[in-house]
Amino acid sequence: MPFTISWISQFALVRESAVSNPGKGDLTDHESLVKAIKQVDIVISTVGGEHFPDQVNIIAAIKEAGKIKRFLPSEFGLDVDRHSAVEPAASFFETKAKIRRATEGEGIPYTYICSNAFAGYFLPNLGQLNAKALLGGTRSSFKAMEMSKEDIASYAIKAVDDPRTLNKSLYIRPPANVLTFNELVSSWENKIGNKLEKTYVSENQLLRNIQGK
Repeated sequence: MPFTISWISQFALVRESAVSNPGKGDLTDHESLVKAIKQVDIVISTVGGEHFPDQVNIIAAIKEAGKIKRFLPSEFGLDVDRHSAVEPAASFFETKAKIRRATEGEGIPYTYICSNAFAGYFLPNLGQLNAKALLGGTRSSFKAMEMSKEDIASYAIKAVDDPRTLNKSLYIRPPANVLTFNELVSSWENKIGNKLEKTYVSENQLLRNIQGK
């Protein structure tokens, strides 16, 4: 359950839970959160997916601390207010959107980082987790954005004290990172000097696969 609290002068406090010390990094410890947040100017949350709802505790601590110049909730993906995702992703994004509304409702200065897909996580199987072969279809020419986690972190740090990003969503979209599945597959085939196994399915069948039908 990692999260990072940082300030403009490059100081960072990182707390991470461990099996040997489950209380370390407890997002339910309000007093501990307030004490830590009072030491900084900027709060950057990097909690994992299962702990997204717990960010309401960070928001409450920020509100009590009363001096935070910027809060970056754990987003780093699609714009959760503007998407066409199907379940189960849709509910996942809804949870993130609730954190946005809670942040705005408390009047906390914020920046939302919309960086699209993490290349290291999605590229190995083109976002088709547990797939043993590459799946394509009518949307193989659909363009997607992939970013390295290092670049996402660099953009986030640059954004925290930029007045242009205050209470805004920052979209990270380098043109060279926007590629179709077909282009990604072709690039990988060129690198390895071999053709990859591909299974083509219709869009309707892919949706049924996602829903487990």
